[in-house]
Amino acid sequence: MHTILTLLLSAFSSLIVGFIWYNPKVFGKIWMRESGISEEKIKGGNMLLTMLMAFIYAFFISFVLQFLVIHQTGALGMVGGNADKALPSYSAFLADYGTAFRTFKHGALHGFMTGLFFCLPVIGVGALFERRSWKYTLIAGGYWVVTGTIMGGIICQMM
Repeated sequence: MHTILTLLLSAFSSLIVGFIWYNPKVFGKIWMRESGISEEKIKGGNMLLTMLMAFIYAFFISFVLQFLVIHQTGALGMVGGNADKALPSYSAFLADYGTAFRTFKHGALHGFMTGLFFCLPVIGVGALFERRSWKYTLIAGGYWVVTGTIMGGIICQMM
């Protein structure tokens, strides 16, 4: 249950970052211009459904991000995912290193790296083929770099 709550909090943080990041006083006006979206088009959509789907997608991202920011999940994978069937050396390893690198700062580092070296390039490739501007790429990709940093920190600290 604790894991699910942490992932939900991490996913919710993406909405908070988005609320700030895409605010017209921050990057919202530039993003709308670069993406070709008007305020009328935004207001014409179902905002509740949009936010719900954004939250669900962020939850999926949180689920995968836990494997990128918490090193101990790799050890669990090495024993087939079932700690009860692992050799005694697995328990000894966790006794020695189970909490190593489990800080907000360390998770934020790996979240930042995931945002910079995975999310930004994915946004960038799509933007190239969609003929989007570099401003669009940096705003949309930058959002995921910042969001990944915060999500990674939350996940690594709390799980």
